Amino acid sequence: MTTTVNTATFRQHIAGQWADAVDGDWIDSVDPYRGEVWSRIPRGNDKDVAAAVAAAKQAMTDGPWATMTPPKRAAIMRRIAAAIVDNAQRLAEVEVRDNGKLLSEVQGQLSASSECWYYYAGLTDKIEGSSIPLEKPNTVAFTTREPVGVVAALTAWNSPLWFVAVKCAPALAAGCSVVVKPSEFASASTLEFAGLLKEAGLPDGVFNVVTGYGQEVGAALVEHPDVAKITFTGAETTGTRIYEAAASSLKRVSLELGGKSPNIVFDDADLDLAATGVITGIFGAAGQMCAAGSRLLVHTAVKDAFVEKVIALAGQITLGDPMDPRTNVGPIATRPQYEKVLHYLNVAESDGARCVLGGRPADDPELKGGQFVEPTIYVDVDNSMRIAQEEVFGPILSVIEFDSEESAVQLANDVDYGLVAGVWTKDTARALRMSKALHVGTVWLNTYRTYSYMLPFGGMKRSGIGRENGIEAVSEYLETKSVVMSTDDSVPTNPFVIR
Repeated sequence: MTTTVNTATFRQHIAGQWADAVDGDWIDSVDPYRGEVWSRIPRGNDKDVAAAVAAAKQAMTDGPWATMTPPKRAAIMRRIAAAIVDNAQRLAEVEVRDNGKLLSEVQGQLSASSECWYYYAGLTDKIEGSSIPLEKPNTVAFTTREPVGVVAALTAWNSPLWFVAVKCAPALAAGCSVVVKPSEFASASTLEFAGLLKEAGLPDGVFNVVTGYGQEVGAALVEHPDVAKITFTGAETTGTRIYEAAASSLKRVSLELGGKSPNIVFDDADLDLAATGVITGIFGAAGQMCAAGSRLLVHTAVKDAFVEKVIALAGQITLGDPMDPRTNVGPIATRPQYEKVLHYLNVAESDGARCVLGGRPADDPELKGGQFVEPTIYVDVDNSMRIAQEEVFGPILSVIEFDSEESAVQLANDVDYGLVAGVWTKDTARALRMSKALHVGTVWLNTYRTYSYMLPFGGMKRSGIGRENGIEAVSEYLETKSVVMSTDDSVPTNPFVIR
C-alpha cells in the first residue's frame, strides 16, 4: 500500500523560469523502495507545451543563442558539465528516490554524464561544411550544417539524467534548443538539473522541461508544428506511435527502443568471466534496461556447468535499499512495471519454461516498498516462447541451448529486436565472424554493458532509428544546406538553358 510522507514539490522549467502547470494540476511520485509518495510534479498539458516550445523557438531565432559563436556555446556547456560534478550527490539522491536505481550506479552515470557534456562542448566548433568543386565553370559551391530547430527530448524513467546528457548535449552543440519531457514516473532529477543551467550561463528558453503524462504532454510535443526533431527513449509500442504521429508533419525522429538481447556463450569461453557478464547483463538495474541480456544462449557442451555457475552467482545477490552500498539489486521502479514483470513470470510457467531460481515476488519484510522481484532464471526455454521473444524489462533470464556457431547466429537474430549482443569466446576469428553476423547495433565481445558517450549506440529492426553518442550523434540535430554562387557576370544568350 502506498503511503504519503512530507513531500518535495518540483516545478516545470520554461523560458528560464519555474512554473506550475497552467491548469494547476499535480502528479504524485512514489519512492519504489519505501512505497511512499515522496514528491509531486506538475501535470502539464498542451498549454504548457505551447509555452515551452514558444520559448525554445524564440531562443533559436531572437535570443542570444541564435547568434552565439560555437566557442561561447562550448564554454557554457563546460560549465554545465562542471555543475553536474559539483551537485552530483544531490542529483543522484533525487534520482534514486524517484526510480530506485542503485545510488552507486546513478553516481557512475552522473560522472559519465558530465564527461558527455564536456565531450560535446568540444565538438561545437568542429561542425563544418565542405567546399564542392563542381563540374560547372565559373561556379563556387559549398555546404553549411545548420541546427535542425526545436528538439523535443522524451526520456525514460530508468536513467533520466543520462538520457538528458546523450540527447541534449549534442543538440545544444549543434545549436538547437530543447524541450524535455521526462517520464511522469521519474521527473524530479531532470527538474533539479534544470535549476543548475541559469547559473552556468545558458540563455533562457534553450533548455525547457515540461512534466506530465505521455498522452497529454508527449503527444502535444510530437504534434506541435514548431518542433522540428523528436528524440525518444522508451518502449517500442510508444516509439511506434510517435513515429506514426511525426510522419504527418515529416518531423525528424530518432528512437532508442527495446531489446531482447542475446548473451552468447561458446564452449571455449572463460566461463567464470562469462558468468559475471551474464549476471551484470540481466540483473544489473533489476533488468530494467533496454540492453538487458535477457536471453542466455549457451553451447550444449558447457550448458549444465555454466548454468550452475550463473545460478550460484545470482543466488548471492542482495536485494535492498538502493541507497545502501551493500545492495546489489533494487526495486522495480514503477507499479505498472512491477505488475508486468509478475505477469511474465506466469507467462513463462504456462509456456513450459522451468524455473531454477526465483520466479516470484521477494517476500522479505525488510523490503518495505514491496516492488521487488527475485532474480529469476528459466531453463528449457524455446526461442519461440513469449519469454524469449518479448521484452520484460525485469530480472528474468531465459536459458536457450545451441550446438553450433550457425545455430547461435540463427537463434540470436530470430527476434524482432536488434539492439545489442554479447559474445563470449577465446577464438578471435569466431568473435569477429559473430560481430558481423549479428543483426544488432552493438556487439560486446567478452564483455557486457560497456558503454561510452564516445561510441554510437542504437538499434536495428524494431529496436529503433538513429544513433546516440559519439561524433555521429551531432548529425542527428543538423541539416545540410548547399550554397551555389556564379562568378560569371555575363548575361546568358538563352535564359532557358541552364549553364
